[in-house]
Amino acid sequence: MSQAYTPGLKVTPRIRHQVRRILPLPGDVLVSTGDQVQAEDVVAQTDMPGDIFPVNLANVLAISPGDVPKSLLVKEGDSVEVGQTIARSEGIFGFFKSEYQAKASGTVESISGVTGQVILRGEPRPIQVLAYLTGQVVEVLPGEGCVIEAEICYVQGIFGIGGEAYGVLASVCDSPNDEVTADRITDDLKDKIVIGGARMTGDAVRKAIEVGAAAIISGGMDDSDLKDILGYDLGVAVTGSEQVGTTVVVTEGFGDIAMAGRTFDLLRSHIGQPAAINGATQIRAGVMRPEILIPLATGDLSNVPEPAHFGGTLEVGRPVRIIRDPYFGRLGEVADMPSEPAILGSGSKARVLDVKLADGEQVRVPRANVELIEL
Repeated sequence: MSQAYTPGLKVTPRIRHQVRRILPLPGDVLVSTGDQVQAEDVVAQTDMPGDIFPVNLANVLAISPGDVPKSLLVKEGDSVEVGQTIARSEGIFGFFKSEYQAKASGTVESISGVTGQVILRGEPRPIQVLAYLTGQVVEVLPGEGCVIEAEICYVQGIFGIGGEAYGVLASVCDSPNDEVTADRITDDLKDKIVIGGARMTGDAVRKAIEVGAAAIISGGMDDSDLKDILGYDLGVAVTGSEQVGTTVVVTEGFGDIAMAGRTFDLLRSHIGQPAAINGATQIRAGVMRPEILIPLATGDLSNVPEPAHFGGTLEVGRPVRIIRDPYFGRLGEVADMPSEPAILGSGSKARVLDVKLADGEQVRVPRANVELIEL
C-alpha cells in the first residue's frame, strides 16, 4: 500500500485561506464583494433579543389573575426602566394598595389575565462580527455574513483555550527548547501575541493575563497548570469561551515539550507583524484546531513559494509528527509503508509505517500514531 489518509496538522508558510464570518441571527452585512478588510473591521452586526424576566403579578400584588391587566400602568410594547412602578392594585376601599417596581429595564412583551404573569424582555444586545482575517471579501451572504479570503502564513496548534484575539507577534524565547517562565513576560507585551518555546508555566500564563497580552503560544503546558488557571477540569468539550483574559495555544501537547523547530522558526520569521489567533478547540466529532493566521503582504508573496497541500494523503516522504508514546512529539518523515499489518509489542496487529526522525533514527509505529504536517 503506497499511501493512506490521516488527520493533518497545518504548519505552512503560505496558503490561500478562507473564513466564513456568520451572524448567529439574521442582521446587517456591512461589506460588499471585493472589499478589502482588516482583521478587526466589523463586517456584520445584529441585535440579540434581551433576557426574559417573568413576573407573577397575581402573587406579588395578592390579586386574582383576571385583575392583573387592569392593575397595570403600562401596556404591551411599552418600555420600562428599573425602579419604575408598572402595576398597582386597587386595594380595599382605596387603601392598602400594593405596587410593583420593575427589577429590570426593557419592554413589556406579554400580559396574561389567565396566569397573572407579565413578561418583560430585557434590552437587546448588539452583536458584531469582526473580519478575523485581513483579506478580500469574496462572497456576501445577505443577512448572514460573508466569506473572506487571503494568502497567509498558517499554523495550527494541538490545544487552546480562549477565543479570537488580535495583536502583533513578539518572541520571548531564543530557542524552541526554552521554557516560558514568568520573568520572561514583561509589561511591553501588552496586546501582543507572545511566541514561547517549550513548556509555558502556569505563572507565565498568569503573568501574561496580568500584563494584558492578547495571546501566548508555546510548545507544551502541564494539565495541572491549566486546571489551576481555569479553576476546573476542562475535559474534552469545545473550548473558546473561557474567560481568562488571554488566549492560550499549545502547539505540541501537554507536558514539558519543546515547540517543533519548524513551527518556532516560522512564527519567529514574522515577529513584529499583526496576526489573528483563535484558541477554540474541539476534540470529539468535527475536530477543531486552534490556529494562528498571519497575513502575507503582496510584496511577501514572491519570496514565499506556495507549498503543495496533500489533503490528508500519507505517503513516503511526507512530514509527520508522532502523537503517542514512546516517541510522542517527535518529528520526521515517512520512510516506508509496509503493506502487511505487523505485530506490535502489545501483541495486537495493526498497519504500521517507518518514520525517519529528524536526528536520523528510524522507528516503526502504528499508522494511527502519526499525524501529517503540511509544511
